Amino acid sequence: MSNTAIEITQSAEARRPGHADRAASLAFSDLDPRALTERFHFDLKAGCIWLDTQRVLILQAEWFVELRRELVATLGVRKARGLITRLGYAAGCRDGQLAIKLHGSRPLREIVDSGTLLHALQGTVAVVPLVYELDLDAHHCHMEFAWKNSIEDHAQLRTAKQTGEPTCWMEIGYASGFLTTCLGSSVVVRETECAALGHSGCRCVARFEDEWDDPSGDVEYLQAWSAAPSEVAVAGQPDTSVRDEGPACAEAPGSGPASAEPSVLGRSAAFNGVAQKIERVAGTDATVLLLGESGVGKSLFAREIHRRGKRADGPFIELNCASLPETLLESELFGVERGAYTGANASRAGRFERAAGGTLFLDEIGTLGFTAQGKLLRVLQSGEFERLGGGKTLHGDVRLVAATNEDLRRSVNEGRFRLDLFYRLNLFPIEVPPLRDRRDDLPLLIDHFLERYRERYGRRHRMSISPRAYRTLLSHSWPGNVRELENVLERAVILLNDGETLDLHHLFTDPTEFPADEGLLIDDTGRLVGTRQSSRADADNAEDTVAGAASVQDWARRALDDCDALGLSGLERKLVMAALREAGGDVRMAARKLGLTRAQIDYRLKKWGETPA
Repeated sequence: MSNTAIEITQSAEARRPGHADRAASLAFSDLDPRALTERFHFDLKAGCIWLDTQRVLILQAEWFVELRRELVATLGVRKARGLITRLGYAAGCRDGQLAIKLHGSRPLREIVDSGTLLHALQGTVAVVPLVYELDLDAHHCHMEFAWKNSIEDHAQLRTAKQTGEPTCWMEIGYASGFLTTCLGSSVVVRETECAALGHSGCRCVARFEDEWDDPSGDVEYLQAWSAAPSEVAVAGQPDTSVRDEGPACAEAPGSGPASAEPSVLGRSAAFNGVAQKIERVAGTDATVLLLGESGVGKSLFAREIHRRGKRADGPFIELNCASLPETLLESELFGVERGAYTGANASRAGRFERAAGGTLFLDEIGTLGFTAQGKLLRVLQSGEFERLGGGKTLHGDVRLVAATNEDLRRSVNEGRFRLDLFYRLNLFPIEVPPLRDRRDDLPLLIDHFLERYRERYGRRHRMSISPRAYRTLLSHSWPGNVRELENVLERAVILLNDGETLDLHHLFTDPTEFPADEGLLIDDTGRLVGTRQSSRADADNAEDTVAGAASVQDWARRALDDCDALGLSGLERKLVMAALREAGGDVRMAARKLGLTRAQIDYRLKKWGETPA
């Protein structure tokens, strides 16, 4: 986001509870609530309510009261608090993305204030800003808010048994997620006063995570990881596990014996789902199969399984099965005796021997040939193997973690993978989600990678991102997943001069490399020059361009929202009207052609004062 420093601090008198309204009048920016309320659309025939492109619900307050009571009774206070906080965090992240989409070109203060309006519109709480200090250049954030009429206070006060701690869990999560998304760096919100504890009202403080003296007690409710001794490595201590440095080892980004960086990073619902599964299986010796697209970080999740298991003090050995030919793979896995083949001048232990007492991670397991598959199956069944060219039976005390981006069931059906080995490996499968399914983690990952490469390439100043570049990073589908995001940001840091603001031309140096999902073209200065199907000069002839395309949907499915966000309302309008003409005025059919819902088309037509032809 922009590095404009904004500092507004209310006087001590204005911050007192009795002066809350005065503080509010001083603190709120001049943001028209109609910009949000006009985004609501009720489609009663379809049974849907939309806030822009998000489907929302209207629920009775008593429903939430009963749900919270059931969760606390079933899970206990600690687990219930974690679940409700994480749900609030996810909602805050989504609303933060909506705020950036609607107000991304406006001052950052207005984007932040839109969160207070969204909260009020949803009926959960009224937010009164008290203190607003923000300087992104100095990486300083200090905000204070009063919460009035919190639904969570209402729920807690209806419960006979008190928790003895602040009770606005969902609000804490929501504010943390919203501010993290808007500011592009982890923000932790702490409730310092709570009406349910007898205070005159609720009050919270928001700071960047690293500005709190000890944020761990707050952060633990935002993520599914539980406290464990193995988390020392994640918290910033060197990783002492053993890893191979040979060419067959797929080096995990940011890991290694001297690494002080987190192993895996995320707080999204999709990420936490994986974290909870890892938490369940890490303490066992069960074989784990990590599934997912290339670049999602399966190697890092494998290391996390090792760190959280009872073998954490043992070695972690990694082998990419696709990096070696079949003739060498067996010797790498099981070792070789001297003289076993030409060039074998010395006996050498294989990965199974080196991983004894620890974890062996086999990446790209689907590329194994049948001979290696058979020997691997024997090790999994009996724990026994022999070195290549040797006759002595060895025993391997190894925990196996495997990974693949292939569909192993299909490989079995096609005769390329053994069914019995598949069943052995598939004991505890974990699907690692692609980055497009964990967009709530993007602000954390962007900040993490920029800080990593700032230090690596000797940049003295923290990296700032232009609003349009930040919107692009949040909206791109990232087909290359975390690996693509990391590479794009590393290149951007290399191109940046120290103290310069990161913009589109740092992210995508070649116009043809610009994310296809946005459907936009950027010149070598980072200026928007048009779409892939039409240039800026041809925008007025959009109907003719659309009519000549294979289909409106192919041309415009994923560009409409970006046209809206980037101010190309004329082009967006022409696309919608062209689709309606092609559909003979049938709104539902036009919506299908554009990949939208009928409610979204109706909303646009109402905004433009149009009626179907």
